[in-house]
Amino acid sequence: MDSLKDKGCIVGVGESAFTRGSGKTELRLMLEASAKALDDAGLKPHDIDGIVGPPLGASAEHFAANLGIEDLRYSTYVEMGGASPVVALQSAAMAIAFGVANCVLVPCGWNGYSVMRVSAGGQGGSGATPPGPLAGTIGAYYLPYGAVAPVQWYAWLATRHMKLYGTPFETMGTIAVTARKHAQLNPQAYMRGRPLTMDDYLKSRWVSYPFRLFDCCLETDAAGAVIVTSPERARDLRRPPVYISGVAEGHPYPADDIPARPDPFVIGLTFAAPKALRMAGVTLKDLDFAEIYDCFTYVVMLQMEALGFCKRGEIKDFITPERIGLGGELPMNTHGGLHSEAHVWGINHIVEATRQLRHECGERQVKDAEVGLVTGWGDFGDGGLAILRR
Repeated sequence: MDSLKDKGCIVGVGESAFTRGSGKTELRLMLEASAKALDDAGLKPHDIDGIVGPPLGASAEHFAANLGIEDLRYSTYVEMGGASPVVALQSAAMAIAFGVANCVLVPCGWNGYSVMRVSAGGQGGSGATPPGPLAGTIGAYYLPYGAVAPVQWYAWLATRHMKLYGTPFETMGTIAVTARKHAQLNPQAYMRGRPLTMDDYLKSRWVSYPFRLFDCCLETDAAGAVIVTSPERARDLRRPPVYISGVAEGHPYPADDIPARPDPFVIGLTFAAPKALRMAGVTLKDLDFAEIYDCFTYVVMLQMEALGFCKRGEIKDFITPERIGLGGELPMNTHGGLHSEAHVWGINHIVEATRQLRHECGERQVKDAEVGLVTGWGDFGDGGLAILRR
């Protein structure tokens, strides 16, 4: 399990602008982010010889053609929804560790507002069966009964947790309000300049019970990119390396249907967390911050219980503004997350963690940050986890 520890490191990160209505293709957005990541690292396009392709928008070959990469030695795809970028780090680290590639680009992005937003019929919002591994379950068992969008599917999990453990709405509200507070310190955040109070949260409209408007992440057009190379190569580059000390993926059983599970709270991270922590040789108490995939507020809570921050049903006591806010015991989603920075499939969580560990985050910098955690959540609970360190 230690074979990948510190064998790969992040040396460049970049993002496109976070907008609603980019007027650009997804490929162009990702190329813009990739160019910024290359500049951040002090690399040229021809230095890239591996690409872990995005779940949608373009192929690795398209990236190679547009970046002028004549000898693409390694390409693959990770199709795990919002867990894809974090799990892509595992693939990139493996390619580096075994000498298959020297420098791997991980791009991800989409027009999540102008093309794919649920309110406009994207991502299953129109009642059409989405493509991919979940198509059979959704088309046969969910859509005929009116469950057409992720906010409804994940609401089942949140409702069960509330009924079993008395989880109050204010716990979910604390996650939303804290993310918005952090976004006010982030010049790139889409929701900067638009603060949120608990009263605002509780008065917001219902979307799908028990989720209110502010329990739901943003819909944005945006892209991000990360570059992974070896520690040896990193010594000659522009930025200090951020090491991938532990990384793992996990899948719930069965992966493609929530109601069929013996225990709906056993998710991908339940299996991935102990593997990644053991690989990195750290415990949860060693973490200086956490970037938790936050498509919906309750999904954050579910992941944190699965990670072991608290016992099942105790998340209502663990999540407090003092603990998860900047300056607290476990600052969380320090950039604003998918709720208040942008929805970029969670690759922005990796970008933020990298900048935190390079001590580049200005007003929102976690003091003396040395070790951070990033999660990914995809489909019906597929999970990815990376432990990153300076």
